[in-house]
Amino acid sequence: MVALSVSLAAYLQAKDPAPSEAAPTVTGAEALNLLKEGNVRFVADKLNHPHQDRTSRAELAKGQHPFAIVLGCADSRTSPELVFDQGLGDLFVIRVAGNVLNDETIGSIEYAVEHLGSPLIVVLAHERCGAVKAARDTIATNGKAPGHIQSLVKAIEPAVATTSSADAETTAKANALHVAKTLRESEPFLKEKAAAGKLTVVGAHYDLDTGKVEFLSEGAK
Repeated sequence: MVALSVSLAAYLQAKDPAPSEAAPTVTGAEALNLLKEGNVRFVADKLNHPHQDRTSRAELAKGQHPFAIVLGCADSRTSPELVFDQGLGDLFVIRVAGNVLNDETIGSIEYAVEHLGSPLIVVLAHERCGAVKAARDTIATNGKAPGHIQSLVKAIEPAVATTSSADAETTAKANALHVAKTLRESEPFLKEKAAAGKLTVVGAHYDLDTGKVEFLSEGAK
């Protein structure tokens, strides 16, 4: 597994420009505003559908310059590119049920920060999350989820522990904030970038009914 990770990192580094060449020209705060503006368009049904034409594809074939990283849930109703009205090359997206952390998701995020220069990480939770519900139900009954679903339960458990008397949406938001804090304060490489003001990490929550994204920890470092 370690050898595979090293080989993958070497391959990706060879395929993409060095950080100095690929770094977006926006700050974390500016990147956050771009996402906010895109979500406003999405909610209002006034979409731009940027960077989805032949010219954009040809330019992106030379290298990617995503201005934000989004760690989101795998739920089919929560595509970050659509929710934020962005196009090819705009977002570096990692999706896993419950928007939880593991070695692979952390490694993917670190790669985008180090080799692509992305200045913003958004941990995007959402309304009526099945992984959050599974975690709450399993923990409430002292049970064990089947197969590898239990690994999701364990990852979401810290948020459940602090919100067990609240509703599921409070847990989902707490989980996003917990993941954002872990990335910002517990992962040495990302912690250093955040402390230097080169990386912004925020939690967010998507409302399935309205399409609106609520940012939970704006400007946190």
